[in-house]
Amino acid sequence: MARKRLALGLDSSTQSLSAIVIDIDTAEKCFEHSLDYRADTRLNQFDIGEDYILPPREEGEAEQPPLMYLASLDAMFTDMREAGVALENIIAINTSGQQHGHVYLNQNAANGLSNLQKSESHASELKTLLADVFSYPNAPIWMTANTAAQTNHVREAVGGKAEMINLSGSDAPLRFTGTVVRRVAEQHPEHYAATAKIQLISSFIPAVLTGNANVPIDYGNGCGMSLMNYRSKTWDSALLAATADGLTGGTETLQSKLPALTRPDAIVGNLATYYVEKYGFKERCAITAGSGDNPQAKVPIAGDLLSLGTSFVNMVSTDGDTLDPEGFANAMYDGINRPFMFGCRTNGAMVWDAVRNHYDLAKAEYAPAEAALKQVAPGQFMTFWQPKTESFPVSGAFDLIRSVGQPILAEDYAGIIETSLAAVYIYSAVFTKQTQAPLFVTGGATDSPEIMRRVAGIWNRPTLPVEKGGAALGAAVAGVKALHDAANEHFDIEAFSAAVLKRGEPIQPHPEDVKAYHGEGKYLERFREKYEQITTNF
Repeated sequence: MARKRLALGLDSSTQSLSAIVIDIDTAEKCFEHSLDYRADTRLNQFDIGEDYILPPREEGEAEQPPLMYLASLDAMFTDMREAGVALENIIAINTSGQQHGHVYLNQNAANGLSNLQKSESHASELKTLLADVFSYPNAPIWMTANTAAQTNHVREAVGGKAEMINLSGSDAPLRFTGTVVRRVAEQHPEHYAATAKIQLISSFIPAVLTGNANVPIDYGNGCGMSLMNYRSKTWDSALLAATADGLTGGTETLQSKLPALTRPDAIVGNLATYYVEKYGFKERCAITAGSGDNPQAKVPIAGDLLSLGTSFVNMVSTDGDTLDPEGFANAMYDGINRPFMFGCRTNGAMVWDAVRNHYDLAKAEYAPAEAALKQVAPGQFMTFWQPKTESFPVSGAFDLIRSVGQPILAEDYAGIIETSLAAVYIYSAVFTKQTQAPLFVTGGATDSPEIMRRVAGIWNRPTLPVEKGGAALGAAVAGVKALHDAANEHFDIEAFSAAVLKRGEPIQPHPEDVKAYHGEGKYLERFREKYEQITTNF
């Protein structure tokens, strides 16, 4: 009987390392596992706090210990082996890493990582073998928010906001890697000088798996650095010069610290001897370049994907040339190199929960809220609430405001759902193609017919609920595609994705809802006017 062929997707996120194994020939999930950095006793020795970061030395600093990532790999492979996963059948590993997070490798890193190819290396742990490869001890992550001076400098140095967006696809967000590198170099010039290579977390994991410190960075996560030209997919001379302005060695030195760029689904090597001898993998196991968590999460969906979670994430497929001139959304490539725009609204379903809690409904008590929604026709009420500073569009926090309606559950709940969905729709319109192709929707809200009805009406297109996939699953699917591409074999990724990530039945927009939102009711037009009046004051 033929041996199974398996693909492993790994997602190194803010809070955990997650793994999904899928059968390449049947598109079935064989194994799922996640290791929480604080809950797992093997990983909670690295001094991170409840927010999963090291105690910040100043406001806005957000860093993690890279040794924790190494320990999590050993812990994951140990658990997989003990769970009976046939590690020898895994022929492809692809990775996902929290976007923008990165590590600084010193001159010892090349030798240190290459030592993983030696047979005697498996007697130690990764955190011991690679303890001395970092020029800067910590890994700044996506939560970094102390780079306002650096982002302003880079933006102005390239010619302002419009040119920044034109070059990089984004308006120099605080958390993007390039400006964080600039700050580290300014604050710790000795660490910057000692840095031989800067690797994103998503490329650092493949570097550790292959034993190669020079593994390339992929285009998808490269977009999140404010260093790569979005259209040409090359390191951009103007962005590099602006970022390196005033730093020791200037542009040439900064560029020398950056690996090459490549497709996210390019195979960058095979698994190092360390893992073969320690865990029983086969040497032929291929390692893919990997990408960020958002690009990998997009992989199983070819069209537009709206994720309705604690925050709302809108991923809109594009032609690779369409950008957001306002700079609220970011241009990226997914884990198989397809262009898309990414917008994240901070105040998502958390605000829906807050309104329900306001009426003494427990967080998991959805039936009364669903019944209340049925009482209200779409497009009638507006309730505004931003407990947190908003990023899409950028605006301040404010308390609950009722524009229309009474303080009763049905009107408030309908109002908060529709205004928060309307915000995503309105501020995505500039980069969203008008189409009747389905809008894929994921998250807990897909269980609510009344919420899904409103999504269909606001977007005026069919909506299609899909299972929650996640970055580890997307990485595994992209890894399967990489294998087929390397062998010049045909691979129908859409059919494979539909098999591994189940879809529901499409929900068609009701004509009366479309009229309320887009037609005579002018709900969306009225929403934008009222919302911008409110946010101007906060």
